[in-house]
Amino acid sequence: MSIQDKTKQLPLGKRLTRALRSLVGLKNEPLPVEHVKLNRSQYKTIWNSVSVSQDDAKMAVSGYTDEEIYRQMGEGTREMLQSYVGIGPDDVVLEIGAGVGRVGAALAPICKEWIGVDVAENMLGHIRQRLAAFDNVRTIPTSGFDLANVPDASVDVVYSTVVFMHLEEWDRYSYIKEGFRILRPGGRMLVDNVDITSDLGWKFFEEHCAVPPFERPAQISKTSTPQELETYFTRAGYEAIEQIRAGLWIVTYGRKPAAQEQEQQQELPAEQLAAAPAEEAQAAV
Repeated sequence: MSIQDKTKQLPLGKRLTRALRSLVGLKNEPLPVEHVKLNRSQYKTIWNSVSVSQDDAKMAVSGYTDEEIYRQMGEGTREMLQSYVGIGPDDVVLEIGAGVGRVGAALAPICKEWIGVDVAENMLGHIRQRLAAFDNVRTIPTSGFDLANVPDASVDVVYSTVVFMHLEEWDRYSYIKEGFRILRPGGRMLVDNVDITSDLGWKFFEEHCAVPPFERPAQISKTSTPQELETYFTRAGYEAIEQIRAGLWIVTYGRKPAAQEQEQQQELPAEQLAAAPAEEAQAAV
């Protein structure tokens, strides 16, 4: 699978890059001691603590509070999703790590239902307040590790943007597997993260390296490789997996097989399934 380079086309641009770099103490500002002491996996405690007020929440997720910038960023993400996975009027769309509903405000007018999932109850409260004008918006709390409150095969599109950098690798994979579970056959999933293999991604990584080990906040951003995200999608069972490299970002998306294709795979004899990897390896020689 080739990786397309669309640096100039991806709407997550310099503003968001600067904002992300400012969120980890790289401006030599003192960090709250409680954030340093927290374990990285304490997602609920971490994100509730930084999202008490709506402005605090907006700063925590993007580094901005200006509503016009939020509108522009939300519309840019909507364009990306429409381009890569498609968003239609009959689609139920779910966002993992929805924050204050930046993207939801742009998607709710064009889909059947938009579901904002977040680990922080404070964030969900801000979504309900900010998107109160929409009657097709719903919020669901999560543990931070799964989508247990979402039924199987109930969603058409799942996405997570500017979130995987805050998660441990195991939890990234867990959400991709959970996305597969909750998608209807033929449903689509998209995620992104900072691409450590790009020049901008490496610079981002080095700047984070400069933060002294015992001063790193629990939510400090971590990077991915394209191979990491592709592996998660492949192992979870997606097909038609594609990746877009765009400066700082690596975007990965794929499709859950149609019901008929899944049934055919399940009907294959066990010995045929076991032999398939060996046959593929032999064909590649």
